[in-house]
Amino acid sequence: MKQILLASIVLIAFAITGCKNAGDSAIPLTSDTVPPILLFNGTGASPNDVAAVETILNDQQLNYSTASSSQLDDMSAARLRTYRLLIVAGGDFVAIGNGLNPSTTAKVREAVEDGLSYLGICAGGFFAGHSGYNSLNLTSGVRFGFFSAEERGIRKAAVAISGFGTPTLDQYWEDGPQFTGWGAVVGKYPDGTPAIVEGKVRDGWVILSGVHAEAPASWRRGMSFRTSVSDDNAYAEMLIRAALERTWLPSY
Repeated sequence: MKQILLASIVLIAFAITGCKNAGDSAIPLTSDTVPPILLFNGTGASPNDVAAVETILNDQQLNYSTASSSQLDDMSAARLRTYRLLIVAGGDFVAIGNGLNPSTTAKVREAVEDGLSYLGICAGGFFAGHSGYNSLNLTSGVRFGFFSAEERGIRKAAVAISGFGTPTLDQYWEDGPQFTGWGAVVGKYPDGTPAIVEGKVRDGWVILSGVHAEAPASWRRGMSFRTSVSDDNAYAEMLIRAALERTWLPSY
Protein backbone atom coordinates (compact mmCIF):
# COMPACT_ATOMS: atom_id res chain seq x y z
CA MET A 1 0.00 0.00 0.00
CA LYS A 2 2.85 2.37 0.86
CA GLN A 3 4.45 1.93 -2.54
CA ILE A 4 1.11 2.38 -4.33
CA LEU A 5 0.26 5.62 -2.53
CA LEU A 6 3.71 7.12 -3.03
CA ALA A 7 3.77 6.05 -6.66
CA SER A 8 0.40 7.73 -7.17
CA ILE A 9 1.69 10.99 -5.68
CA VAL A 10 4.79 10.94 -7.87
CA LEU A 11 2.75 10.13 -10.98
CA ILE A 12 0.56 13.15 -10.29
CA ALA A 13 3.70 15.29 -10.02
CA PHE A 14 4.95 13.86 -13.32
CA ALA A 15 1.68 14.87 -14.95
CA ILE A 16 2.37 18.46 -13.91
CA THR A 17 5.96 18.74 -15.14
CA GLY A 18 6.43 15.81 -17.49
CA CYS A 19 8.40 12.62 -16.89
CA LYS A 20 11.88 12.63 -18.40
CA ASN A 21 14.91 10.38 -18.40
CA ALA A 22 17.60 10.79 -15.77
CA GLY A 23 20.64 12.93 -16.57
CA ASP A 24 22.60 16.00 -15.55
CA SER A 25 20.16 18.87 -15.07
CA ALA A 26 22.69 21.38 -13.74
CA ILE A 27 22.91 24.69 -15.60
CA PRO A 28 25.86 27.04 -14.91
CA LEU A 29 24.90 30.16 -13.02
CA THR A 30 26.55 32.19 -15.77
CA SER A 31 24.27 30.74 -18.45
CA ASP A 32 21.75 32.94 -20.24
CA THR A 33 19.22 30.21 -19.47
CA VAL A 34 17.61 30.58 -16.05
CA PRO A 35 16.35 27.22 -14.72
CA PRO A 36 13.36 27.02 -12.35
CA ILE A 37 15.42 25.95 -9.32
CA LEU A 38 18.32 27.58 -7.46
CA LEU A 39 20.17 25.27 -5.03
CA PHE A 40 22.33 26.86 -2.34
CA ASN A 41 25.75 25.22 -1.91
CA GLY A 42 27.59 27.95 -0.01
CA THR A 43 29.12 28.30 3.44
CA GLY A 44 27.45 26.01 5.96
CA ALA A 45 25.72 23.82 3.38
CA SER A 46 26.60 20.13 3.68
CA PRO A 47 28.31 19.01 0.44
CA ASN A 48 26.90 15.52 0.96
CA ASP A 49 23.34 16.77 1.32
CA VAL A 50 23.69 19.16 -1.62
CA ALA A 51 24.85 16.15 -3.66
CA ALA A 52 21.87 14.11 -2.43
CA VAL A 53 19.45 16.84 -3.52
CA GLU A 54 21.23 17.10 -6.87
CA THR A 55 20.75 13.37 -7.37
CA ILE A 56 17.00 13.78 -6.89
CA LEU A 57 16.89 16.77 -9.25
CA ASN A 58 18.91 14.95 -11.90
CA ASP A 59 16.82 11.79 -11.62
CA GLN A 60 13.72 13.88 -12.24
CA GLN A 61 15.36 16.08 -14.89
CA LEU A 62 14.49 19.20 -12.94
CA ASN A 63 16.85 21.90 -14.20
CA TYR A 64 18.72 23.88 -11.58
CA SER A 65 21.72 26.08 -10.90
CA THR A 66 23.83 26.18 -7.74
CA ALA A 67 24.88 29.33 -5.92
CA SER A 68 27.61 29.83 -3.34
CA SER A 69 27.37 32.39 -0.54
CA SER A 70 29.28 35.01 -2.51
CA GLN A 71 27.23 34.32 -5.64
CA LEU A 72 24.01 34.72 -3.69
CA ASP A 73 25.39 37.93 -2.16
CA ASP A 74 26.15 39.26 -5.64
CA MET A 75 22.81 38.28 -7.13
CA SER A 76 20.42 41.16 -7.69
CA ALA A 77 16.90 41.02 -6.33
CA ALA A 78 15.60 41.05 -9.90
CA ARG A 79 17.75 38.02 -10.83
CA LEU A 80 16.66 36.13 -7.73
CA ARG A 81 13.03 36.66 -8.64
CA THR A 82 13.56 34.96 -12.02
CA TYR A 83 13.78 31.59 -10.22
CA ARG A 84 10.70 29.70 -9.09
CA LEU A 85 12.24 27.77 -6.19
CA LEU A 86 15.18 28.23 -3.82
CA ILE A 87 16.37 25.09 -2.01
CA VAL A 88 18.55 25.29 1.10
CA ALA A 89 19.52 21.81 2.25
CA GLY A 90 21.16 20.50 5.40
CA GLY A 91 24.36 21.60 7.09
CA ASP A 92 25.08 24.24 9.74
CA PHE A 93 22.34 26.86 9.91
CA VAL A 94 24.50 29.21 11.98
CA ALA A 95 27.26 29.14 9.35
CA ILE A 96 24.72 29.48 6.53
CA GLY A 97 23.29 32.68 8.00
CA ASN A 98 26.57 34.18 9.15
CA GLY A 99 28.14 33.39 5.77
CA LEU A 100 25.75 35.75 3.98
CA ASN A 101 25.42 39.51 4.05
CA PRO A 102 22.41 40.77 6.04
CA SER A 103 21.28 42.50 2.86
CA THR A 104 21.22 39.09 1.14
CA THR A 105 18.90 37.47 3.67
CA ALA A 106 16.66 40.53 3.44
CA LYS A 107 16.73 40.20 -0.36
CA VAL A 108 15.81 36.50 -0.22
CA ARG A 109 13.00 37.17 2.24
CA GLU A 110 11.63 39.89 -0.04
CA ALA A 111 11.85 37.57 -3.05
CA VAL A 112 9.89 34.87 -1.20
CA GLU A 113 7.28 37.41 -0.18
CA ASP A 114 7.06 38.43 -3.84
CA GLY A 115 6.40 34.85 -5.01
CA LEU A 116 9.63 32.80 -4.89
CA SER A 117 9.07 29.33 -3.42
CA TYR A 118 11.42 28.08 -0.70
CA LEU A 119 12.25 24.52 0.37
CA GLY A 120 14.31 24.26 3.56
CA ILE A 121 15.68 20.89 4.62
CA CYS A 122 17.03 20.45 8.17
CA ALA A 123 19.47 23.40 8.49
CA GLY A 124 17.54 25.08 5.68
CA GLY A 125 14.47 24.78 7.91
CA PHE A 126 16.24 26.40 10.86
CA PHE A 127 17.53 29.12 8.51
CA ALA A 128 13.97 29.88 7.41
CA GLY A 129 12.94 30.71 10.97
CA HIS A 130 14.03 33.43 13.37
CA SER A 131 17.27 31.79 14.48
CA GLY A 132 19.11 34.95 15.49
CA TYR A 133 22.00 34.15 13.13
CA ASN A 134 21.14 36.34 10.14
CA SER A 135 18.29 33.99 9.27
CA LEU A 136 15.48 34.60 6.78
CA ASN A 137 12.73 34.94 9.41
CA LEU A 138 10.03 33.81 7.00
CA THR A 139 8.06 32.85 10.11
CA SER A 140 7.25 36.29 11.56
CA GLY A 141 9.44 35.74 14.60
CA VAL A 142 8.84 32.03 15.25
CA ARG A 143 12.07 30.29 16.29
CA PHE A 144 12.42 26.52 15.85
CA GLY A 145 13.93 24.07 18.30
CA PHE A 146 15.41 20.62 17.75
CA PHE A 147 13.35 17.44 17.61
CA SER A 148 13.23 15.98 21.14
CA ALA A 149 15.65 13.14 20.32
CA GLU A 150 18.42 15.75 20.55
CA GLU A 151 17.70 16.20 24.26
CA ARG A 152 18.28 12.46 24.76
CA GLY A 153 21.73 12.69 23.20
CA ILE A 154 20.65 11.16 19.89
CA ARG A 155 22.27 12.89 16.91
CA LYS A 156 20.97 10.78 14.04
CA ALA A 157 18.32 8.09 13.71
CA ALA A 158 15.64 6.46 11.61
CA VAL A 159 12.51 8.33 12.69
CA ALA A 160 8.92 7.36 11.87
CA ILE A 161 7.18 10.31 10.21
CA SER A 162 3.40 10.11 10.05
CA GLY A 163 1.37 12.04 7.50
CA PHE A 164 -2.28 12.98 7.23
CA GLY A 165 -3.92 10.15 5.29
CA THR A 166 -0.55 8.86 4.08
CA PRO A 167 1.64 5.93 5.16
CA THR A 168 4.12 6.35 8.00
CA LEU A 169 7.66 6.48 6.60
CA ASP A 170 10.97 5.89 8.39
CA GLN A 171 13.08 8.91 7.42
CA TYR A 172 16.71 9.77 8.07
CA TRP A 173 17.03 12.44 10.77
CA GLU A 174 20.22 14.16 11.92
CA ASP A 175 20.14 17.12 14.31
CA GLY A 176 16.98 18.34 12.61
CA PRO A 177 14.37 20.85 13.76
CA GLN A 178 10.74 20.57 14.71
CA PHE A 179 8.46 23.34 13.51
CA THR A 180 6.03 24.09 16.32
CA GLY A 181 4.27 27.40 15.82
CA TRP A 182 4.35 27.83 12.06
CA GLY A 183 2.54 26.48 9.01
CA ALA A 184 0.22 23.59 8.25
CA VAL A 185 1.59 20.27 9.51
CA VAL A 186 2.27 17.78 6.70
CA GLY A 187 4.24 15.25 8.75
CA LYS A 188 4.71 14.57 12.48
CA TYR A 189 7.52 13.12 14.57
CA PRO A 190 6.66 10.26 16.96
CA ASP A 191 6.28 12.81 19.79
CA GLY A 192 3.62 14.66 17.79
CA THR A 193 5.69 17.75 16.98
CA PRO A 194 5.75 18.97 13.37
CA ALA A 195 8.44 17.38 11.20
CA ILE A 196 7.30 18.80 7.85
CA VAL A 197 5.25 21.98 7.39
CA GLU A 198 3.97 24.13 4.55
CA GLY A 199 2.49 27.57 4.18
CA LYS A 200 2.28 30.87 2.36
CA VAL A 201 4.55 33.81 3.10
CA ARG A 202 2.61 36.61 1.47
CA ASP A 203 2.86 35.65 -2.25
CA GLY A 204 5.52 32.98 -1.67
CA TRP A 205 5.24 29.27 -0.93
CA VAL A 206 7.36 27.58 1.75
CA ILE A 207 7.91 23.93 2.68
CA LEU A 208 10.21 23.00 5.58
CA SER A 209 11.42 19.51 6.42
CA GLY A 210 13.28 18.45 9.54
CA VAL A 211 14.20 15.09 8.01
CA HIS A 212 16.22 14.03 4.97
CA ALA A 213 13.91 12.20 2.59
CA GLU A 214 16.62 12.66 -0.06
CA ALA A 215 19.14 10.60 1.95
CA PRO A 216 20.98 7.92 -0.04
CA ALA A 217 21.46 4.34 1.15
CA SER A 218 25.00 5.08 2.39
CA TRP A 219 23.63 7.32 5.15
CA ARG A 220 21.68 4.41 6.65
CA ARG A 221 24.65 2.39 7.88
CA GLY A 222 24.16 1.16 11.46
CA MET A 223 20.45 2.04 11.48
CA SER A 224 17.32 -0.01 10.83
CA PHE A 225 14.71 1.36 8.41
CA ARG A 226 11.34 -0.20 7.63
CA THR A 227 10.98 2.09 4.60
CA SER A 228 13.01 1.61 1.43
CA VAL A 229 15.41 4.25 0.09
CA SER A 230 13.32 4.48 -3.07
CA ASP A 231 10.13 5.24 -1.10
CA ASP A 232 11.86 7.91 0.96
CA ASN A 233 13.45 9.44 -2.14
CA ALA A 234 10.04 9.45 -3.83
CA TYR A 235 8.82 11.51 -0.89
CA ALA A 236 11.71 13.94 -1.44
CA GLU A 237 10.68 14.25 -5.09
CA MET A 238 7.14 15.01 -3.97
CA LEU A 239 8.32 17.76 -1.60
CA ILE A 240 10.43 19.38 -4.31
CA ARG A 241 7.64 19.30 -6.86
CA ALA A 242 5.08 20.56 -4.36
CA ALA A 243 7.35 23.50 -3.54
CA LEU A 244 8.02 24.16 -7.21
CA GLU A 245 4.37 23.97 -8.24
CA ARG A 246 3.02 25.60 -5.04
CA THR A 247 0.85 22.56 -4.35
CA TRP A 248 -0.84 22.05 -0.99
CA LEU A 249 0.03 18.67 0.49
CA PRO A 250 -2.42 16.83 2.79
CA SER A 251 -2.05 18.29 6.27
CA TYR A 252 -3.42 17.89 9.79
